[in-house]
Amino acid sequence: MSTEQVLVSVGDLARRMDAGLRTVVLDVRWQLGGPDGRTAYAQGHLPGAVYADLPSELAVPVAPGSAEEAADGRHPLPAADHFEESARRWGIDDGDAVVVYDDCAGQSAARAWWMLRDAGVGDVTILDGGLAAWTRAGLPLETGHEVAALGSVRLRPGQLPVIGADEAAEFPGVLLDARAGERYRGETEPVDPRAGHIPGAVSAPTAANLSEDGTFLPAAALRERYARLGVQAGRPVAVYCGSGVTAAHSVAALAVAGIRAALYPGSFSQWSRDPERPVAVGADPSGLQHGIASAS
Repeated sequence: MSTEQVLVSVGDLARRMDAGLRTVVLDVRWQLGGPDGRTAYAQGHLPGAVYADLPSELAVPVAPGSAEEAADGRHPLPAADHFEESARRWGIDDGDAVVVYDDCAGQSAARAWWMLRDAGVGDVTILDGGLAAWTRAGLPLETGHEVAALGSVRLRPGQLPVIGADEAAEFPGVLLDARAGERYRGETEPVDPRAGHIPGAVSAPTAANLSEDGTFLPAAALRERYARLGVQAGRPVAVYCGSGVTAAHSVAALAVAGIRAALYPGSFSQWSRDPERPVAVGADPSGLQHGIASAS
């Protein structure tokens, strides 16, 4: 696996394991509003995989309605020292190859991919197709809980581009909204206080990054998809979602296509909690045809 790779196939990962090549595998099962992923992990996970808990290890736990949630959104990034402790607990040493997977086509595992890449871990890839692709290939699972030997990795966060709310408000390029279309349009909003999208953002649901079998589309198809959304050479690109989790999936898809994109970690959960920030509704990026929804 080279440092430029974003994805690893089931076959390549299985061959690495068979060859005894050192590989840290992280199970990042998590879904918004779903059950704790630890239970599913214990019932069956890739051989040697360690569970990475998204709410407590890939984010800072915040209480709903708290000042912290209002300031930073629902899944703020953890402090550098906290994340390094987690990465060492997962057994990662400097120079290790790391593979992340989940059971939702990479849409939560991409959070771990982005954070580790941002922290300077060069050889980290997403298992293309995730758990479903592994089991579809007839490969074995293990049960119970793995406890890794403590690692010694040294992390250096800040390697990847990010934007904040102010930059999102006046983004000079293409700002992509990775949530489902109905949330973008403001037809429904299951968790955040206001429905709609950041004015000027373009709807780009993460599901469209994927083939029918849950693997990523080929690079050429991803380039074509994002070109239709206005992404072009020399034009800055940034992505947000609800709380900065699935947006990492689109950052990964853009990377597969050879496009470097920034992440807005606070995403709509941060934006929508600020009463000074306007929220657009409807299918038009500006929302002007459908009015602007305010917090008042």
